[in-house]
Parts: sequence; C-alpha cells; structure tokens
Amino acid sequence: MLYELLYPLRLEAPWLSWLNVLRYVPFRVIAAMLTAMIFCFALSPWFIKRLQTRQIGQSIRTDGPQSHFSKAGTPTMGGSLILFALVISTVLWADLKNHFIWLTLAVTVGYGLIGFIDDYLKIKYGNSKGMPGKFKLLFQTSLAGVVFIYLYMDGGFPEDWMLARHRLAFPFVAFAKYPITMPSWAYVAFATFVVVAMSNAVNLTDGLDGLAIGPVMVNATAYLFLAYLAGLTFFGINIAVYLDIPPIPMATELTIFCGAMIGSGVGFLWYNTFPAQVFMGDVGSLALGGALGMLAVLTKNEFISVILGGIFVLEALSVITQVVSFKLTGKRVFRMAPIHHHFELKGWPEPRIIVRFWIISIMLALVSLISLKLR
Repeated sequence: MLYELLYPLRLEAPWLSWLNVLRYVPFRVIAAMLTAMIFCFALSPWFIKRLQTRQIGQSIRTDGPQSHFSKAGTPTMGGSLILFALVISTVLWADLKNHFIWLTLAVTVGYGLIGFIDDYLKIKYGNSKGMPGKFKLLFQTSLAGVVFIYLYMDGGFPEDWMLARHRLAFPFVAFAKYPITMPSWAYVAFATFVVVAMSNAVNLTDGLDGLAIGPVMVNATAYLFLAYLAGLTFFGINIAVYLDIPPIPMATELTIFCGAMIGSGVGFLWYNTFPAQVFMGDVGSLALGGALGMLAVLTKNEFISVILGGIFVLEALSVITQVVSFKLTGKRVFRMAPIHHHFELKGWPEPRIIVRFWIISIMLALVSLISLKLR
C-alpha cells in the first residue's frame, strides 16, 4: 500500500526524489521486517493480557509429558498476532499488483482461520482435540486446490511463469538441462499436497516453547534468498539463468512477505521463548506452515523444501512411523510422538531440545542454499 501510494510521488517534486528508494526490494524487505517486529512488540503485552482476561488458555494432552501439565492455562492463539503483523506489513510494503502476494496471503489467512476454529473448539470444550482431522484436511485441501487451479490453469500470467510452472526443479540438478514437465492437473494435486503437508508438519512441530517459530524463521530467511535470486538481474546478467534455477521474476516480490514473516516471528519469539508467556496455537502453526508451502511452490523449490524444512518433515515422519508401527505390530518406535516428546521422555531438558532443533534447521538451510552452486 505504501509502495503503491508513495512511489509515484517521487515525480511530483524534486524534494520527494528520496522516495525512489522504494523501488529497491532489499529496502522494502527490511522495512517490512521492522514493521512486523514493531507491531508484535507493541501489541503483545496488551494481547497477552486480553487472552488471560478471557481465560483463553492452552489445553494439555493427558497422555503427554508430565512437565507440560504446569503449562495448562498459558494463553494460546498468539498466532493471531503473528498473522496480523505479517499481513499488515506485507500489504504496506509489497507491490499489491503482484498475484503471488495475494495468493500467498489468501492461503496464509485461510489456514489461519482453520486453525482459529480448531483452537476455539479446544478452548470451548476444554480438551486438546479441537476440529476433527478429516474436516481440517478437507478445508486445507480445498483452499489450496482452488488457489493452484487458478495458478496452473489460468493463462494470463507472465511468460516466465508460464514456462516454468509445470516444470519440476530438483536439488543439485540443473533446471535447464534436465526438464521434467507435469500436466496441469498433476501439478495442481502435487502443489496442494506440498502446502497441506507443510502446514500440518509445522503444526506437529509446535509442541515446545519456541520450537516451531525458530525453524519457521530459518525457512523464511532461506526462501527470502531463493525468491530474490529467482528474479534478480545484475549488470544485465539473469542470476537465475546463471545459477540454473527456475527464473521467475514475479517471485521476487515474495521477499517482502518473507521479511514480514521473519519480523513477526522475532516479535513473537520474544514472548514465546522458554518459559513461554503465550503459545502460537493452531491459528499460527497451520498458517505459517501453509505460507512456507506456498513459498516452496511459487519459487519452484518443492523438493528443496524437504531438505530446508527437514525438522518439520522429521516431526511428521515420526508421527506416521509411530502410528503405522503401532497398528501393524502393536509396538511403538518412539516413547512418544512427535519426536521432540521422545527426547523429553528420555530426560532432555526442553531448552536443549529446542536449541538443538534450531541448529539442525540452520544447517539444513545452509545445505539448501549451497545446492544452488552444486548443479
């Protein structure tokens, strides 16, 4: 909005020429990041107090680690504030003519609404079950499916996206030399799976103070670089072509969204760090996971997201493994799933688990970024 309103004014008078700085993506990324941080820092104390006043507290699993029982009643649904800061900052600093921005916001807010309903049901009925899983998956799949039908079936997008959108990009493999194309219907199904899977994987990871938001910020930082490089031209050289990654100029504007996600995450972590004053809730974890899935699809990094989001993938696989093993053999592979609870029951202190998972997430992000030069 500010970009739309202020950038044209640079031509109105000489003293407004400084507004030319708005044309630079890095400036707007930093501005979005700072704006989101300020919103979170300024509003969080009031927001947490309102949650406490309305007795909007976390319900704890009765079969979970005993150390979690003391967390019962801690304010939850803090993800609502993350979403507010993320959306407002993006709208203020992004180019709103970019379709990728609106579609990413639509999935993020839509998944946040699904999570909000889930959290509301947990609080209303005083248990940790919330919305039935089949309904949650139905709503998530439907929303992502509609978005991708538009993205992959509509012919009104720039030529760069039209050429790349049905192509698969693999880590450590040259994009131009090994073209693999999928039909539209198959890519719609594939992209929908990526977004829904990432959303639920982040949701499963959100079980300890600050555990999920750390890797979310690390992933957002990596996607910031990936999105920027996808459309960057430097001294006449198309950097995406040079690196042999999908060239998608439209994706560059997603760096503003990534900056806002990092800023809102930092602001939230100030209050979510151990011991947490507020929890994210499904309203935050489902939305942020959906946002990461959208970033993966729109920058053509669906397969890199498996490496980059390795912590989320590990958490999801631990749950799947536990369920399959118990149904087939009656035995559990882990003491408890998701896997962070397994380490808790082994006696690891909560801060140790959180920080070590963050470190692993940073290492995986570096591997994902170095793959750009190993093709």
